[in-house]
Formats: sequence, C-alpha cells, structure tokens
Amino acid sequence: MKKTLTAIALATLAFSAHAADKLSIGATAVPHAEILEFVKPTLAKQGVDLEIKVFTDYVQPNVQVAEKRLDGNFFQHQPYLNEFNKGKGTNLVSVVGEHVEPFGAYSSKVKKLADLKNGATIAIPNDATNGGRALLLLDKAGVIKLKDNKNILATSKDIVQNPKKLKIRELEAATLPRILGQVDVALINTNYALEAKLNPLKDALIIEGNDSPYVNILVARPDNKDSAAMKKLGAALHSPETKKFILEKYQGAVIPAF
Repeated sequence: MKKTLTAIALATLAFSAHAADKLSIGATAVPHAEILEFVKPTLAKQGVDLEIKVFTDYVQPNVQVAEKRLDGNFFQHQPYLNEFNKGKGTNLVSVVGEHVEPFGAYSSKVKKLADLKNGATIAIPNDATNGGRALLLLDKAGVIKLKDNKNILATSKDIVQNPKKLKIRELEAATLPRILGQVDVALINTNYALEAKLNPLKDALIIEGNDSPYVNILVARPDNKDSAAMKKLGAALHSPETKKFILEKYQGAVIPAF
C-alpha cells in the first residue's frame, strides 16, 4: 500500500511539473507563429511544451492573456501595447523585443505615390498606433503634412496639408490586404502583407527604414513574465539560430532587433 501511495505521489508530481512547463502563446500567423514554430523543438528539449494559437486580429490575443486563457502573445509592438493597456485597463508587459516589420504602402492601381489622382482613397489601420504610424509614413513621403510629424498617435484630424485632397479610410488592419483592389493605396502591417503574399521589399511603394521604433515584442502578465518557461522562450527567441532563421527566411522583410 505504501509503495502504491508513493507511486501515486511521484506520478502527481511528474504531472504537475509537466503542466507547469506548458506555455500557451497567441500569435498572428506570419511571421510570429512561424518564428515560434522554429523555436518549439528547442523548447521541447528544455522541457517546455509550447502551444501556439494563431489569431487573425490584434485584440483577442491581448484579451486572452489578460484573462489568463493564454500565457502570453507575440504579435505587437510597444506603442500598440501601451495604447491597449490604457484603453482596456490591462497591465500586460513586454518580456523581450524580437524584430521589426517595416510598415509599407501598397497599391494595385499606381506604381508610385506621385501618380495618385486628386481625391484618391488611402486606407490605413483603424487602431491608434498603427493609424498614426501610417500617417507618419505618408508625411515622410511628402503625400500629406501633419501638425506634428513625431506624434505616433496622429489622426486624420492632425493633417494640416493635403494637396491632392486624399480621402483617408480607417479600417481593421487585417482586412487591408483584402480590400487593396478597392482603394488606391493601403498601408499594411508587414505580417498581413506577408500573409497576402506581398513582398514588402519589392511591392511596397514606400516602406519604413531600419530605424523603425516599432519592435515586435513577446508579451505576458506581471505574474508570469519571469516564469522559468517564459524565460526559456525569451532566450530561444534571442538565439543566434533564430536570428539566422529570420534573416534567411524573410530576406529583410523582417529584421531581427537583437
């Protein structure tokens, strides 16, 4: 009987240890989930079972981490997280910075922005940080002029010069590749551009430089950001092997930030 109880206790401990080492991370498909899939075997060797849940939007991954349905997520940059925390009353935190996805403008109707006709329609993301990011890029390209070209939260109301009377449409970021043929230009996050088989380096009319401040980050909660499993994931994401994978797979469309 004593041996049986001991065996049960050991089995319980083993199960608890295994459960503690399971890590569920939400991510958008490209490149985030692909990068996580790359590090998954490394984590398995270290005793961490990485579960990757793919999302197509920028809201639910944060909601589910805050509600403890996920341990963390990997899809956003710090300015977006700051605005999300402020707007939703959450306190999600960055674990490590991973890469930059240069933001670009795409079109199926014009070859360069100078070809835009008066009254042309430009679609931008409807979230505050990526919408501002889009407007800053248009300002830098000389298409419009903003009141403050350093304000990452600029909106259409901050446009002080619009020579061609361009119409700015704010739409859900994930839908922008799908409506590209319905507008003259769309400013698209690189993860969605890559999913739509757009090559940022070849297809973008304009694109951010390597100095972009929008580093994509691994995000968790204050209560689990320092867990052993999360630290192992952060280390795997920052390994030389992961850097090589990013450089070779994305050919400059995604740039390591470590």
